Amino acid sequence: MKKILSLALVLCMVFALSVTAFAADVDDIPDTMTAEDGIYEVAFVTDVGQLKDKSFNQGTYDGVKLYADTNGLSYKYYQPANGDQATDDDRYDAMKAAADNGAKVIVCAGFMQGNALAKAAAEFTDVKFVFVDGWAFDGLDNIAGIAFKEEQCGFLAGYATVKEGYTKLGFCGGGGGTNPACCRYGYGFVQGAAAAAEELGITVDMNYSWLYGASFSASPELQTLVNGWYEAGTEAVFACGGSMFASVAAAASANDGAVIGVDVDQSFESDTVITSAMKGLSDSVVWALTKVFDGTWEEIGGVATSLGAAENAVGLPVDTWSLEGWTVEEYEQMLADIIAGDIVIDDNYENLAGSASLNLNIVE
Repeated sequence: MKKILSLALVLCMVFALSVTAFAADVDDIPDTMTAEDGIYEVAFVTDVGQLKDKSFNQGTYDGVKLYADTNGLSYKYYQPANGDQATDDDRYDAMKAAADNGAKVIVCAGFMQGNALAKAAAEFTDVKFVFVDGWAFDGLDNIAGIAFKEEQCGFLAGYATVKEGYTKLGFCGGGGGTNPACCRYGYGFVQGAAAAAEELGITVDMNYSWLYGASFSASPELQTLVNGWYEAGTEAVFACGGSMFASVAAAASANDGAVIGVDVDQSFESDTVITSAMKGLSDSVVWALTKVFDGTWEEIGGVATSLGAAENAVGLPVDTWSLEGWTVEEYEQMLADIIAGDIVIDDNYENLAGSASLNLNIVE
């Protein structure tokens, strides 16, 4: 039976993240370094898409760089061969290369790493593996699975967007509808938009699609799709899938539309961004890497960790808040209500459906 992280350990994690001191700003730490002995102690294996996707890969690697740089450790990233068409063998080969180069810990990003990671962890038993957006594996205590309650920050983003006055929305998801994290984001976004619409006594329309998102990449096809949405009256689109953001933001710029970012605060990437549904990618990686090197790995090895509002691991960006229809104070109260259980957000995205306050158009 899979172990579940205890509440006490979660609370310890929150405290650890709040007091971590870093030696440098992450933007000042180079993506590549050269170890004189050819040994790279901390490794990162990317998900599909680019390392510098300004979203999932980059946010995860930021945690790797911050921890390694602060603690004087060598680090290296590995991108599986064949890019968006990478196979399980390609991912395994990247993990093997990291292990062969002396990695003590390998951080693997994305749910598609699962099969390759199980094979690599069984072979390289002395190496620790941190599986972000992943899960635990029975009998493999050298894997720590870290997942997030994306439905919570998706809900907050959907609620904020409607409170801001947008009533014609869109959602473009990555992974082709098979990525649990993106599915939770999308389902939460629908629930939040519906809740705000019901509160305001209005009806919201939403286009909802997994088209052109299987590889999480920007593409002319995706940009054309979203451009058509904006031209037909869509006002704001949740771009949920790594480099897909570039296509959605380009379409928004051409049509004076708005974008909701994902994973990290993407307001720095485009002035079309009104808010972002964020999760603590970098902080969670720092926490897990700390467990590798401080001798407390047994607390998370073989454990499935799910992080949400209660762990300060999901939310909207307050430092760059520009919303006028919903205040930071109101947002923080809603966050507290979610933590207290007064607002319950469904995470079973199989229940996706419209409501009396939200007309849901699933585009296939």
